[in-house]
Amino acid sequence: MADEEFDDPRLAALYDVLDPDRSDLECYLLLAAKLQVEHVLDVGCGTGVLALLLAERGVQVVGVDPAGASLDVARAKSGADRVTWLLGDAASLPGLQVDLATMTANVAQVFLTDEAWQANLNAIHRALRPGGTLAFETRIPGARSWESWVPSASRRTTEVPGIGPVTTWVEVLEVTEQPLLVTFRWHYGFPDGQELLSTSTLRFRERDEIIASLEQADFTGIQIEDLPHAPGRGWLIRAESA
Repeated sequence: MADEEFDDPRLAALYDVLDPDRSDLECYLLLAAKLQVEHVLDVGCGTGVLALLLAERGVQVVGVDPAGASLDVARAKSGADRVTWLLGDAASLPGLQVDLATMTANVAQVFLTDEAWQANLNAIHRALRPGGTLAFETRIPGARSWESWVPSASRRTTEVPGIGPVTTWVEVLEVTEQPLLVTFRWHYGFPDGQELLSTSTLRFRERDEIIASLEQADFTGIQIEDLPHAPGRGWLIRAESA
């Protein structure tokens, strides 16, 4: 089940407005250009920002996401007809043979159990052509990024066209070890006085866990490097399908 911020129509419509700087996607666009890919699978495509940027460059893109409200936002954008949008997850995909598969932002961390994560990697491997590339990012556990997810640091008010000022802030509800899971809640205050909540949980995996899971899914050529837009706080991981 998708979190409310992605599957509640009122919240999904805010996503791009509240996070307009998508320079975090630049590393994926550069990789796609470097590899000269023709077909891309965007797992957890959300409101379709990366998928549409790739489609503008002539790439054939399949975007899959379990949140119907986010896909509705994506389908309403200019150029959306150039992308194939699918409701579901990687395990529900039809037969594909893509050159590149991506998981941007928090996507790789929403798989909380080893079984769900492994099933996702196995499905992506099946969707890649031999020699294809998987690229995704994840936060570094040791950086303890959740310690800054507090109301005083996150509270802000954004003027949303057609709605008015929307105030948002986040709080951490629980941190558990082995596995390392962080549960947090976003608050959205609307000018009509209504407050909507979205609770999420992310799994933080260590480097050796990531490598072992990729190898179990038959990926090779694994590379882990600093995430360009968050050095020291996140990893950019690349692997090739056997």
